[in-house]
Amino acid sequence: MTARIHRPTPSATQSGPGPAHPWVLEFERETPRELDPLMGWTSSSDTKAQIRLRFATKEEAISYAERNYLVYRVEEPKPGAKPRLISYSDNFRTQRVGQWTH
Repeated sequence: MTARIHRPTPSATQSGPGPAHPWVLEFERETPRELDPLMGWTSSSDTKAQIRLRFATKEEAISYAERNYLVYRVEEPKPGAKPRLISYSDNFRTQRVGQWTH
């Protein structure tokens, strides 16, 4: 069973950089999810897919995986876009290029 070490992206409802997100070690699924015909719920017999371990650094997650003889894969975080720094008063300046839309 392969473990995946990655840094999750912040949710869309969060604004600003905030504190650094921890590194997560989670296992990939061995069996697909099954659909219960009566209730429509999804289930799986793979219990390791429920485990999510959090670590402060990538090195801690890698050392944990090596200590426990886990096959692992590290996914580096993608670089984020730089935010444009504009102020609220820029909406009302006289040299504004676009039309006022609201």
